[in-house]
Amino acid sequence: MNKSVKQIQLEKRILKLLSGKPLQAMEMLFADPQIQAMQEYANVVSIKRLGYNDHGPVHMRKATLNTIMMFHLLTEAGIKMNLEKENVATADDSLIGVIMASLMHDMGMTIARDSHEYLSIQLATPFIDKVLAEIYSAEDYTLKAAVRSIAIEGIFGHMATHNIHSLEAGLVLIGDGSDMEKGRARIPSILSSKVRPGDIHRTSASAIQKVRISKGNEKPISIEVEMNASVGFFQIEEVFFPKINISPVKPYIELYAGVVDREMLRYL
Repeated sequence: MNKSVKQIQLEKRILKLLSGKPLQAMEMLFADPQIQAMQEYANVVSIKRLGYNDHGPVHMRKATLNTIMMFHLLTEAGIKMNLEKENVATADDSLIGVIMASLMHDMGMTIARDSHEYLSIQLATPFIDKVLAEIYSAEDYTLKAAVRSIAIEGIFGHMATHNIHSLEAGLVLIGDGSDMEKGRARIPSILSSKVRPGDIHRTSASAIQKVRISKGNEKPISIEVEMNASVGFFQIEEVFFPKINISPVKPYIELYAGVVDREMLRYL
């Protein structure tokens, strides 16, 4: 596999945040050449064919990193994931489902944009089952069913077009939405300078300088979005906020946004 420097850097950051079975699962996914090939081709379709922003290896790793960071912030605050609250599994088991969903949520972009979450589920399921067979014993039917369901719900819900009901899936949704820094829109901007309908999304995304995820003052998670122009508020209000609004994680998030050197506005 010929991975980019950015990919390798993100993988190192992700692996440092994991241990035990989640680390084992993540290493398996990173080492799979088929997953890498599909993620790279997802970018060919997304950027070159459709003119969208990054939906490839770097984006899926950034979404995974964001999701893991928020997962840890919730667990450190004593918030139990659904599988643990329902006495089905442990937090580590939830984390395995979350990282699988995050890393493969956009694989359906290899085929089409419309309903790509359904396509992603079809493409990701064999890899999900491969990881579960390696991580758990053959007799762990209930545990594997639960983790598989969490992973699939995370992929299913990442577009905020369907209701989701677990904190695990809600984290995948917000982790995906948090990847909105200007670099994600850089390649489409280079490839095409022609103004087209819908380019407000590209312009708005290009204004986002930095997204910071950290421990909140009043809630477990703080997300700060820093921009260099007020057009970036379009990205917050029309794209990101609706994702937070539908996520079961919403009660645990503080959201701030603002232009550099100006006051940060609090949304949540």
